[in-house]
Amino acid sequence: MIRPELSVDQRTKCEIETTSEYDAILIVGFGGPEKPEDVMPFLENVTRGRNIPRERLEEVAEHYHHFGGVSPINEQVRSLMATLGPELRRHGVTLPIYWGNRNWTPMLPDTLREMAAAGVKKSLAIVLAAYSSYSSCRQYREDIGRAREEVGPTAPEVAKTRVFYNHPEFITANADRVREALAKIPAEDRGEVPITFTAHSIPAAMAANSLYEEQLRETCRLVAAELNVDSRRWSLVYQSRSGRPGDLWLEPDILDHLRDVREQGAREVIVHPIGFLSDHMEVLYDLDEEAQQLCEKIGLNMVRSSTVGTHRGFVRMLCELVCERLQGAQEDEKRALGRFGPSHDECPLNCCLPPVRPQNLAHAKS
Repeated sequence: MIRPELSVDQRTKCEIETTSEYDAILIVGFGGPEKPEDVMPFLENVTRGRNIPRERLEEVAEHYHHFGGVSPINEQVRSLMATLGPELRRHGVTLPIYWGNRNWTPMLPDTLREMAAAGVKKSLAIVLAAYSSYSSCRQYREDIGRAREEVGPTAPEVAKTRVFYNHPEFITANADRVREALAKIPAEDRGEVPITFTAHSIPAAMAANSLYEEQLRETCRLVAAELNVDSRRWSLVYQSRSGRPGDLWLEPDILDHLRDVREQGAREVIVHPIGFLSDHMEVLYDLDEEAQQLCEKIGLNMVRSSTVGTHRGFVRMLCELVCERLQGAQEDEKRALGRFGPSHDECPLNCCLPPVRPQNLAHAKS
């Protein structure tokens, strides 16, 4: 939990500007192992109740052991919190910031117990996911609900900020990351190099119950527009597919796409993981290892851009989303670009329904 010390002037400003029903902010993440002995228990948490074969878990575990058994995701959340705290204070927000994960320490029930012991009654959650699907929206809300039930009557209420796939600061942050990658391409080729946006594949049955694909395509379109990139130069593809081979998942797969790009005559390609917020295991292994190795084999120079991470615009956006709720902003005061406007604050009952069939290892690597 973070509660910064403030000057008298800052305290006065914050008391005026953050009078609201909320008394804490909760960062909600996926979680990841931080030492080798954590890896298998973590994967068992991720896949509990899904009847995943042991050999499949061991296969995924090797991805972590390739990096010393440590996922970078928890440290990346710590870095984000360390950046977000000062940004919130600059806007007069002095609420304490807590952090709880779905699958590894700090676990959500433990964090909610800490909050309850501190007297927190209602918190505002920032779920670290930009797009709407069962696994990136509703499942987090279910996890929060189960954690509250486990804590009992003293558990604080938890509301959730809106998804931000079309927020102007998010679009700018992603565009800046692509610009950084383009700078590594020879100047004479930058106007023609294909740009591949990649996101986590999910089962087609899950996608059918959400706006995941629609939101991803809109983000890609908006980023490309900011970069003045013609629609013929960019593609949206998917990575990190898992689960039963017979199940339909979103395609095309990143590796198949890269082969096609090379066959069409390209010598270079930008790969931007637009579906991810930080350079965690799926980015490091699936792109920097598997995709990069394929590109070296087929003679394609792949330049992978960074995720938004702690980009100043991304941090400003998270602060803005918090301030919207603390100040009770009206719909016309909420910023959004493109065709669809700002997303809802309160999820409707039919939001991101689970797929009919049980899922296997979706989002097991983070």
